[in-house]
Amino acid sequence: MNIFIVYWHPEPRSFNGALLRTAVETLTGSGHSVNTSDLHAMRFDPVSGRLNFKTVKDPSYFKQQTEELHATEVRGFSVEIEAEMEKLEWCDLLILQFPLWWFGLPAVLKGWVDRVFAMGRIYGMGRIYETGVFKGKRAMLSLTTGGPEEAYRKGGFNGDIAAILRPIQRGILQFVGLSVLEPHVVFGPAHLSEAQRADKLERFADRLRGLADESPIEVGFY
Repeated sequence: MNIFIVYWHPEPRSFNGALLRTAVETLTGSGHSVNTSDLHAMRFDPVSGRLNFKTVKDPSYFKQQTEELHATEVRGFSVEIEAEMEKLEWCDLLILQFPLWWFGLPAVLKGWVDRVFAMGRIYGMGRIYETGVFKGKRAMLSLTTGGPEEAYRKGGFNGDIAAILRPIQRGILQFVGLSVLEPHVVFGPAHLSEAQRADKLERFADRLRGLADESPIEVGFY
């Protein structure tokens, strides 16, 4: 497979960083082609605006979707955004690697979605969900939490992790046609021993080796 990993964490030596390195090493070792975007290292700007484009449709009033539709027609996305779009279009599997912050994507990763998932090119014109642009492709969330597993169960003090992730898995990934694999969640790695963290990385590697044979999950509706 062609696999695109979009990663964000401000510390390269973090457990998220270890998960990224494990994924790249394991997947390439299994014969897959892997491309990555390390958004922190890239200093990726999450703020949308005219910097998304090298073309202008309406100079008097900025409406992002209007500019996205125009840029789609004339290949007018900025060099930075075009590069991310091409990686997205190239891949068979998209992996988002991140720490869960405030029950969602960290700001830079959410900003990557805001800027790269452009109307006309990535979705729209009747192409959403089951008829989405990326129908036939798959996606997976790989993430860490600050709290323990019991906090993210139904009835736990943070609530059901499946419900927490539904806005990402349904509202972003499935929206553009991607089929969603079971999320890979490592709960509270900061509270684990070195041996336990090493075991989590090995378990992640084991899963990645069989990823091609996994079936999508039912994400559910709102």
